[in-house]
Amino acid sequence: MMKIFLLTFLIFLLAVLGLALGWIFNSRVLKGSCGGLSGIPGIEKSDCSCSNPCEKRKQKMAQEQREAVLKRQDILKS
Repeated sequence: MMKIFLLTFLIFLLAVLGLALGWIFNSRVLKGSCGGLSGIPGIEKSDCSCSNPCEKRKQKMAQEQREAVLKRQDILKS
């Protein structure tokens, strides 16, 4: 029984070590995401509930607003 525990522990340790090395070598900063599931294609967007959205979310919100304005202008013209 102890052999199974040690083997399982070793497998999990290797998985965590692999994830840590991947994170270190990508030099990425850990940060939360304001959009959540709305960043995944095919899933309906959800409202951002962040009091201070990240830069990526701010850019996405601005793009959505520009598209909505253009769409309204097209509707008014026709």
